[in-house]
Amino acid sequence: MSNRSSSKSRVTGETSIEIALDLDGSGVTDIDTGLPFFDHMLDQIGRHGAFDLTVKAVGDLHVDSHHTVEDTAILLGECFADAVGDKKGVRRFASGLYPLDEALVEVALDLSGRPFFVWDIEMPESIPLGTPPFDPQLAEHIFQSFATAAGITLHMRLKSGRNTHHVIEASFKGLARCLRDAVLVQGSGVPSTKGTLRAQSVTADDSEGQDETP
Repeated sequence: MSNRSSSKSRVTGETSIEIALDLDGSGVTDIDTGLPFFDHMLDQIGRHGAFDLTVKAVGDLHVDSHHTVEDTAILLGECFADAVGDKKGVRRFASGLYPLDEALVEVALDLSGRPFFVWDIEMPESIPLGTPPFDPQLAEHIFQSFATAAGITLHMRLKSGRNTHHVIEASFKGLARCLRDAVLVQGSGVPSTKGTLRAQSVTADDSEGQDETP
């Protein structure tokens, strides 16, 4: 098996981020975004995905958490797409129900190469989490940014839940487990009738008119 890992950096006027991802790791993480709650959620990706994940981010948290969260999610998606490569032999599809106390989240994904995101989670009312504060309403944007940059189809639905922390954490754990299952190598060919699962650039405006999924 080829080395399924990637290291990337992203520097803008608002953030400076470095990420290293190894899909065939053991769940070792080293994460510092300046947002403890976000660090805790990214830790779920590494530990429950069995990925080695390092994230170092410095952003304009004096403004708010939006730029740091968004740019980190984008870069993580780019690293995932790079690490998974041509997807030869992977399972491709994964889904499941993921509980955390009263919260239950359904996650389904496809390493399709066609970014598409469905979010059916009404976030409970809550104050920002942690210090510096993480805005819970950013959760949707995180998953959308990751799915788009990673080139995956991702559906997330809330089956039950009242605690905002639990809902968000169940969502991250569910994504991690599905990514872990989807990248599992169990063959040698690309799991597509077209013979390729290359990432495509898709916007919300033109997604309705795309060709059939590979």
